[in-house]
Amino acid sequence: MLGLFRLISVLILSSALASPGQAFDTSAKSAFVMDVGTGTVLLAKNADEPLPPASMSKLMTLYVAFEALRDGRLSLSETLSVSEQAMSYGGSTMFLDTTDKVTVEDLLRGIIVLSGNDACVVIAEALSPDGTEAGFARFMTQRAQKMGMTNSTFTNSNGWPNADHKMSMRDLALLARRIIEDFPEYYPMFAETEFAFDGRAPKNTQNRNPLLKAGIGADGLKTGHTQAAGYGLVGSAKQGDRRVIFVISGMDSAARRAEESANLVNWAFRQFSEANVAQAGTEIARANVWMGVQSSVGLTTAEDIRTLVPVLGGNEINGEVVYTGPVRAPISKGDEIAELIFAPEGLPEMRVPLVAANDVAKGGFNIRLKTVAQLLLTRLQQGPEGAL
Repeated sequence: MLGLFRLISVLILSSALASPGQAFDTSAKSAFVMDVGTGTVLLAKNADEPLPPASMSKLMTLYVAFEALRDGRLSLSETLSVSEQAMSYGGSTMFLDTTDKVTVEDLLRGIIVLSGNDACVVIAEALSPDGTEAGFARFMTQRAQKMGMTNSTFTNSNGWPNADHKMSMRDLALLARRIIEDFPEYYPMFAETEFAFDGRAPKNTQNRNPLLKAGIGADGLKTGHTQAAGYGLVGSAKQGDRRVIFVISGMDSAARRAEESANLVNWAFRQFSEANVAQAGTEIARANVWMGVQSSVGLTTAEDIRTLVPVLGGNEINGEVVYTGPVRAPISKGDEIAELIFAPEGLPEMRVPLVAANDVAKGGFNIRLKTVAQLLLTRLQQGPEGAL
């Protein structure tokens, strides 16, 4: 039988980096920072630990609501009734009562700008499979799992303290990215700094996101605070063509949350720049082929690959091409057969699939006979210990 083994090629990938970048020493208990355009993770601290997300989990309620708007199950002008359950919530609210009929658009702004716990429940009950907030929370958990948020479990629609209501910082960043990319028509709401609703709550009209007026390109997303969670923020900022998403949790005050958030954004934009790693269609390595009309096949990426590197970097990124081989023919162009692994110093490892650059047909009888003969000769020369 053909023996399979891992092959590794060490490459110089691009002009990018030789010296380590300056790591950000965050005081947050957990944090995650990602450059959206390149997918580069700039910081991950306790990023996969499920933690109390407080009001930051309202982003999931909003995502489900946006999906319902897209699918026609809700409309912005539709009015929804307020239940006793919704009215009973304290904390940050729109001060809704059971006599109200509120448009979906006002409810969305009430959640985004005012962090309305009551508004979340109104949306939740309207979209819940069984008409209850608990049923909506179960649906959110299932939806989150399908979206890849494997460290998220919801027990309510608004982040009200519950020991089983948890999200990881990486999950929150993934959710923020999905909102930005899937629903660009609604995302501008997150940059709104004020929403007065009908004037009934003059002390609750301002967006709690401290970065929106900081002049650093911030345009979303959601703050959170409970005693268990501390002060947290899911944020995003855009400068030029670059967008950064960040999540922090466990800060000890609103002032420290604002300061740390601004420092993270400035660090992410000022200390890193984009660099080319690989160009789609350009061969960067070759993989050995078994029983094919060619003895090897070129490897390339399916799309251009860019990463972030420290601005004070040098000239090179070292990478590895890893595959299990030789790869058995036939091979079709575009088949994923290898992986490119690289990590600019000071940044987490990145893995990119590599695909076959061309077709390789299965060899005829003479080629197969020659291949087997070469393999037998190699085994005879190596002896029993060298047999595959």
